Amino acid sequence: MEKQYSSGDTNGMPKWHPFKIDAMAQINYMKGEAFIDLGQYKKALHFFKESYKYWMKNKGIQKQKTNIVGDKLVICYALSGEVEKAKKILEEVKAGVIYDMNNYGSLVRKKMLSSYGLIVARMYMSVNEFDKVYQTLTIDIPFESGTDRRIDIFKMPCEFLLAKSLYETNRKEKAKEKYLQLLEREKIQGSRQIYWIILHDLGMIAYLNADSKKAIEYFKNAIEVIEEQRSTINKETQKIGFVGDKQSVYKDLVAVLFEEGRYTDAFEYVERGKARALVDMLASKERFGVDNTTDNSGQSTLLAELEEAEMQSLVLSNEITLDSISATRGLVVEAKNNILKANTELASLVTVSSTSLEEIQQLLPSGETLVEYYGGKDGTVLAFMVTRDDIQGVKLEAKDLDGEISRFRDGITLSPEEVRAIDVKTTTASSADQVKEYSKSLYDKLIKPIEDKIVTNNITIVPHGKLHYLPFAALCSDKGYLIDNYNIRVLPSASVMKFLKKEKVDHAGTLLAFGNPDLNDSSLDLPGAQEEVLAITKDTPDAKVLLRKQATETAVKRFGGQFENIHFATHGTFDAEKPLTSGLMLSGDSENDGTLTVGELYDLRLNSDMVTLSACETALGKVANGDDVVGFSRGFLYAGVSSIVSSLWKVDDKATSILMQEFYKSLKETDKRNALRTAQLKVKDTYNSHPYFWAAFQITGAVE
Repeated sequence: MEKQYSSGDTNGMPKWHPFKIDAMAQINYMKGEAFIDLGQYKKALHFFKESYKYWMKNKGIQKQKTNIVGDKLVICYALSGEVEKAKKILEEVKAGVIYDMNNYGSLVRKKMLSSYGLIVARMYMSVNEFDKVYQTLTIDIPFESGTDRRIDIFKMPCEFLLAKSLYETNRKEKAKEKYLQLLEREKIQGSRQIYWIILHDLGMIAYLNADSKKAIEYFKNAIEVIEEQRSTINKETQKIGFVGDKQSVYKDLVAVLFEEGRYTDAFEYVERGKARALVDMLASKERFGVDNTTDNSGQSTLLAELEEAEMQSLVLSNEITLDSISATRGLVVEAKNNILKANTELASLVTVSSTSLEEIQQLLPSGETLVEYYGGKDGTVLAFMVTRDDIQGVKLEAKDLDGEISRFRDGITLSPEEVRAIDVKTTTASSADQVKEYSKSLYDKLIKPIEDKIVTNNITIVPHGKLHYLPFAALCSDKGYLIDNYNIRVLPSASVMKFLKKEKVDHAGTLLAFGNPDLNDSSLDLPGAQEEVLAITKDTPDAKVLLRKQATETAVKRFGGQFENIHFATHGTFDAEKPLTSGLMLSGDSENDGTLTVGELYDLRLNSDMVTLSACETALGKVANGDDVVGFSRGFLYAGVSSIVSSLWKVDDKATSILMQEFYKSLKETDKRNALRTAQLKVKDTYNSHPYFWAAFQITGAVE
C-alpha cells in the first residue's frame, strides 16, 4: 500500500466505498496493528494517533461519534502500563460506539452487534474490569451471530471474553461450561493464544475442584501449545485486549506436581519454563553466531524456514480446519527438528527442548549439590536439591522476599561517598549490623530449611527471578557466611550444563584485557580499573592490554577469539525490560558504537576459557525479573566462553584490584571456583569484612 501511495494513489478505500480516505490512515493503522502483534505498544500508539489524524479529515467520519482507532488506543495504553490514561478515554469511546450503534438501521445493527460488543468488551478487559466485560456482553450490547458470515469473526472472541469474565469474577462453573463449548468448535484451535488460555483456566478450575489429575492434563496441553512456536507475535491481543502470561502456566503445573511429591516432573517443567523465557527473550533475533561445525548460511536458512512455518500458522488462524492445523504444526515441528539436528545449542535458543533430570544428574560433577530455586505461589519458593543419584524438594516460606533482597542490596552497596574512597578500611557499626541482620533473615528463608540436604562442599545454585540479584556467598548464619563453608557457582539454568565447553582450545594469547576505555566523559573514567589490568597482566606471558581509546568494541570482535581469557574492567549497562540492549561500554570507532550488547554476544564466537567482568560500575541498576542477568551469562556461554566471573554491584577500586590479582594468582594452582573463593576470602579477612567489598563477584559456567 505504501508503494501505491508513493506512486500517487492516495485513496485508502475501494472505489465503491462511500468514504474517500487518505491511504495514510490505513497505512498507519496497519502499522499500529503490527506493533500490537509484536508487543511494542508505545510504537503502536504512535501509528494509531497518526492514523486518527487522517481518518478525521473525512467529513463522513467526522459525523460518526466512534473514535475510529479509540479501542486500539485504550488497549495500547493499558498494555503499556498507563492504565489510568486508558480508563480516561475508554468511556468516551464506549459512548461513541453506543451512539453510532443506536443510529444505524435495525438490520445493520443486528449484524454488527457482536462487533460493537467486542470493541467495548476488549477495552474493559485491557484494564481488568471484568465485571464490566460481563455486563457489556450480556446486558449493554448482548451479541448475536446474525446471518452474515463476517459476524463469526467477532462472535468467537466475544464468547471467549464472556467466559473469561465469568472466570475472573469467580463464576468458575459457568466459565467452565462456556470454555468447554468453545473447545468443541474446530476453529478455536487456530487461535492458539486463546486456546492455551482456555486450557490453563480449565486446569485451574479442575485444581480448585480437587481434580489434580485433570488439572495436570490441562496444564500440560496448554504448555504443548505454548511451546509450539518460537514467535512472540500475538495476533489475538488486539481482538481480546490482553496478553496471557505463559510463565503462569508453568508455575501452576509445577505447583501441582510439587504438591503431589512428583519432584522429578516438577523439576523438568521448571527447566522448560526457564527455557521458554529465554526463547521469548531472544525471539526478535534473526541470526546467531555458530561454531565451526555449523554452516552460517545453513543456519540462516533453518531459522528462515522456522519463521516461515510459524508465520504460515499465524496467517491461517482465521481460516482454520483440523487438517490445516495438523499441516502447519507439522511444518513447525519439522523446522525445529532440522535445527536440533544441525546444532543443539542453537536449538536451545529458538525452541523449548526438554532435558531430563537423569541427563542433568549425569552432568553434575561428583561431590556437587545443585540447588535450584523457583518462585512459587502465595509467597513461597520451591527449592530442588539435586545430586548425582537423588532429588529432594522443599517448599520455602518466603513472604516479602523481593523486598528483603532489595533492602539487603541497598544496605550492602553503601553510599557513593564511601564507595569511591579507595582507602576505606572500616564501615559504620550500624551499617554492618543491619546488613548482617538482612543477611541472616535471607539465610533463614533460603538456606536453613535445606541445610541438611546439602551434603557436599561444592554447590551449584540456579536462581530464579529476583534471586539472580542476590549474593548467596554473603548469606550468613551463626556458622559464618555461606562462602566460609562452601564453594559456590551460579548457573542460569541446570540444562545449560550440557553446553558448557569442556574441550580446550588452542589460543595465540593467554589474556586480553580491556581497561578504562575512553567514553568521552571524564566522569566515567576508571583509573583504578586501568591500574588493575596493568597489574594482572604484568606477569602474564602473551597478554595484551588495551586501554582508553584502544579499548574498543571492534577489538573485542576482532581479537576476542584469539585469547584464552578476556578481562573487562569497564562500565556496564543493564536493562531488565530490554535485556538484549544491556551491554559493556567500550570505546567507539568508525566500525562500532562502543556498546557490546547482549544481543551482539549471541552473534560472536569467542571460544575463550573465561571472561571476567570486573568493574562494571553501573552494575545491576534495579532488582527486576532477572532477564538481564540471564541474557548476559547465556550470551557469553553461547559465544563459546566456558566461565564468566561477574559482579552484582559497583565495587571499590582498591578491593577489586586486590581480589582480581589474588584470583589470577590462585588460578595457577586451583580451579576457577576455588580461586575466586580464595580471592574473596582474602579481601574479607585482610582488607574489609563488609560484604560490599568481596561478595559482589560470582562465577557462572564451568569451574574447571
